[in-house]
Amino acid sequence: MILYVVIIIFIISPFFPATENPHWFFRTPDFIRLQSIAIQLILLLLFLIFEDPFTTFSWILLFALIATIIYEVVKVFPYSQFYPRRKPDFPSDGCVSILAGNVLQDNRKYDLFKAEIKRYDPDMVLAMETDKQWENGLSEIEATYPHTVKIPLDNYYGMLLYSKTELKHVEVNYHVEEGVPSIFFEYSLSENRDVFFACLHPAPPSPTENETSKERDAELMIVGKKLRKLDKPVVVCGDMNDVVWSRTTRLFKKMTAMIDPRIGRGFFPTYHAGYWLMRFPLDHLFHTKDLFVKTMIRTKNFGSDHFAMYYEIHHKRGRKTETKGKLNGDEKEEVKEKIEEGK
Repeated sequence: MILYVVIIIFIISPFFPATENPHWFFRTPDFIRLQSIAIQLILLLLFLIFEDPFTTFSWILLFALIATIIYEVVKVFPYSQFYPRRKPDFPSDGCVSILAGNVLQDNRKYDLFKAEIKRYDPDMVLAMETDKQWENGLSEIEATYPHTVKIPLDNYYGMLLYSKTELKHVEVNYHVEEGVPSIFFEYSLSENRDVFFACLHPAPPSPTENETSKERDAELMIVGKKLRKLDKPVVVCGDMNDVVWSRTTRLFKKMTAMIDPRIGRGFFPTYHAGYWLMRFPLDHLFHTKDLFVKTMIRTKNFGSDHFAMYYEIHHKRGRKTETKGKLNGDEKEEVKEKIEEGK
């Protein structure tokens, strides 16, 4: 009887996000799809071992469980190493690298994070969940990264951005929630080519923070609408507090015609760094099709609950920019509704 109940839970719950209910309870199954598939396979094995004799109910339960496993695998498979992809070996006419990581405000192992910065020597460093103590702890890297955008906050949403070269048209935005900033800027790849960067860290839907995903979803849609008006290469990166296969993130990528470099490379789960059985890919980078990510590496653990990610981003020689993806009428209405509900 207990096995039946658990199986039914894992047959029904994976479809909760499809209801589009923004409450964290209904969004959580999106985050744990990898763990859910593993549990479902164990349940399938146990069911086949202990179910005897097979009744009509048994067959219904069996086929429903198998169908649910297939549904979840289809959602996550493109982000596995087994998904076919074109290798990123295009001709390049410019490159920029960034190390982006949620450092955890209460983590004070500054030297471990600075060691990762030294290891990868990126052109830019983005540190999230940074307060004044983190600003002080990272102050010595300003000898190498003199161009900065500093928003130290003690609410777990501070951001510190460091660059070796000067940044253009820097904007600090609070699109949806007061105290939850984003940073927009342009980085020069060459004299006549700039890349627009949007660095984000929206609040997640959870029992301890926002009860629903409305605020996070609204920020992604607001940023997406802005990007659709640009005529230059675009990179969006940060701790999105969402998984790449969720409906909201897929809608964001579609509306901006952006690419997820995870596809065909692997899941790169970045949270939780301390518990390997409960890790989800929450830290992302998306880019327009005129760019490609040649190198993508998850860092070592530096004391945070997140790993950081290092990306080496190149511009494809001779490729034009496209930032306006095709949306149907229902999708345009969904974007509008998400923005209105989030505000």
